[in-house]
Amino acid sequence: MKNITEFILLGLTRNPELQKLLFPVVLITYLITLAGNLLISVTVFISPALGSPVYFFLSCLSIIDGFYSSSIAPKMIFDLISEKNTISFNGCMTQLFAEHFFAAAEIILLTAMAYDRYVAICKPLHYKSIMSRPLRSFLMGMAGLLGFIHGGIQLLFMVQLPFCGPNVIDHFMCDLIPLLELACTDTHTLGPLIAANSSSLCLLTFSMLVASYVIILHSLRSYSSEGRRKALSTCASHVIVVILFFVPCSFLYLRPMTSFPADKAVTVFCTLVTPMLNPLIYTLRNAEMKNVMKKLWGQIMKTSDK
Repeated sequence: MKNITEFILLGLTRNPELQKLLFPVVLITYLITLAGNLLISVTVFISPALGSPVYFFLSCLSIIDGFYSSSIAPKMIFDLISEKNTISFNGCMTQLFAEHFFAAAEIILLTAMAYDRYVAICKPLHYKSIMSRPLRSFLMGMAGLLGFIHGGIQLLFMVQLPFCGPNVIDHFMCDLIPLLELACTDTHTLGPLIAANSSSLCLLTFSMLVASYVIILHSLRSYSSEGRRKALSTCASHVIVVILFFVPCSFLYLRPMTSFPADKAVTVFCTLVTPMLNPLIYTLRNAEMKNVMKKLWGQIMKTSDK
């Protein structure tokens, strides 16, 4: 049984007129995503005022968001203006690994950020000693390692499957469900195993996130009303980002391995829209970040005037 060497991606839509309308929208969204996440990363790295652990994690989140979006968006944008939307077998497997690597790393990082908020609110006097540089580096290393393991497992599952034809993927990217539907073998056993790899990661980390916020809310009972308001405001941005990421993730992977009509729209949301919104959410709700950005922008303008 001979494996095919390339796949044909049907893209976001097969309507040529709609493709022309979507091209600038998707391109602008992707550029805003890159610019916003790059701005946050650079601002945190060059500003001594943002040396708190929470900003370290925020800069890492921005970097991961940029790479996650870049693993999918450039190919999708190119295919909107290209007549032949093909991707090689190796390119397809690379994209599959990259998207699951960065998505899993982001999930683990969001869990680490929840732990950071727990320590900041429940153990404020020991915050800096607990969230030390070695611990932060360890948590980031674990996010990368677990992301690599998750993406590697998904890749090993898929690369061993025989693809003898057809080779048309009704999607704009290579992902688990569309590829499973093309495999020339019975996937009733393998499908649930692949789904379990993603769904278990979503369920486990989401449970940890919920548990951390239950503990935080419980500890806030002893705070004054003003103290509770300030503490909750520091968590609001993180909670919004978690919801934006986990709701689409749950829809895509906590279900039977079969395609749904809404898959493309949901995938666009979690790979393009959410990474674009994350910088806006954290910046608009954070006075310290806004003040540093204003000062940084003022210094840049003064330098350019000279």
